[in-house]
Amino acid sequence: MIIGIGNDHAAVELKKAMMEHVTSMGHECIDYGAQEGEKMDYPVPGRAVAEAIVRGEIDKGILICGTGIGISITANKVPGIRAAACSEPFTARLCVEHNNCQIIAFGSRVIGEGTAKDIVDAFLHAEFEGGRHARRVELIGAVDEMYRRDAESADTDDGGQA
Repeated sequence: MIIGIGNDHAAVELKKAMMEHVTSMGHECIDYGAQEGEKMDYPVPGRAVAEAIVRGEIDKGILICGTGIGISITANKVPGIRAAACSEPFTARLCVEHNNCQIIAFGSRVIGEGTAKDIVDAFLHAEFEGGRHARRVELIGAVDEMYRRDAESADTDDGGQA
């Protein structure tokens, strides 16, 4: 599996540890985040990882900022993406099993390396259950599609100026 990892400047060390952990599990990692000494606002890697998933360049994503919240909000703005901020493994597992999330996020100022590894393990080993959850994920997708159509319509609308 190819995993994209994105982080802001608050999470460089935790990103390095997660990349090492993920590669030790036999997965390939692509780094979309800030490097040592580099300032980077969390929306930049959040968007980059989400767009890479939509394009099919990576299979799943791990995002890390100070809290995991802002970077996950950004990822969720990309149509078709389901990202969840997780502070423990139970949520990381269920976000895949019930919501078919492609991305997890967590905060370097919220959890330590051991918990981060447990979250990543739960996320990467979980499988979407389908069934009743598939209908709900389809409803989430319908919201994406509705707003995408509305945005496209607004872009082509001449505002009554003929």
